[in-house]
Amino acid sequence: MDAQLPRTALLVRMALPDHVCSWGLKARHLLRMAGFRFEERLLTSRAEVEAFKAAHGVKTTPQVWIAGQRIGGHDDLRQFLGLKLHDPKALTYRPVIALFAMAGAMAMAFSQASMGSPFTLHAVEWAAALAMCLLAFLKLKDIEGFVTGFLGYDLLARAWLPYAHVYAWAEAAAGLLMLSGQLVWLGSAIALFIGSIGAVSVIKAVYIERRSLTCACVGGGSNVPLGFVSLLENLMMLAMAGWMLAA
Repeated sequence: MDAQLPRTALLVRMALPDHVCSWGLKARHLLRMAGFRFEERLLTSRAEVEAFKAAHGVKTTPQVWIAGQRIGGHDDLRQFLGLKLHDPKALTYRPVIALFAMAGAMAMAFSQASMGSPFTLHAVEWAAALAMCLLAFLKLKDIEGFVTGFLGYDLLARAWLPYAHVYAWAEAAAGLLMLSGQLVWLGSAIALFIGSIGAVSVIKAVYIERRSLTCACVGGGSNVPLGFVSLLENLMMLAMAGWMLAA
């Protein structure tokens, strides 16, 4: 963006009685954060919206003008300001990082509430069990999407498709049993079984066959790369099972 341009702008956005355009609100925030003084014009009816688009030859709102030059919509404004555009198809570890961070924070909160300290061995155990439960929830939220992705690399699911449906429930059961401290031997056995098959499947697909796949660990349609994170999920289950059996 040219630093010499006057920092004045015009924002035209849609604000109907039954719908306020979220992209218009985002564009307004960008202008404010960039230090622009701007005029805001609201299109408050469908007729106004259609007339505005026809008059300016545009297909969407909002539309932004800076120093009399039309910049375009929200994404065009981000580019004009030198900001990165969000790519919904980009590979990212963010969902998994957020999940494990939340599981850890919840476990520490439980530990603080029950034992007076967030830093206990129980907090570590609870964090692993909660992570398993959260991962299972994301799989069960879109079980068919998970199954489709899971069949891309899991060896047992490829040989016996119903296992892909069973897997998410088994992970949930193992996590809940470990979290409750009940039937620990059963929860550990389940975790050992699905964790072993999962680890072998990931190692074969990623580190031996060198295939580029997305991970079904956080449910169907994720953009998490298959690799270390998927292997970590399975190794965590194996470690948790071994720890609980030895305790």
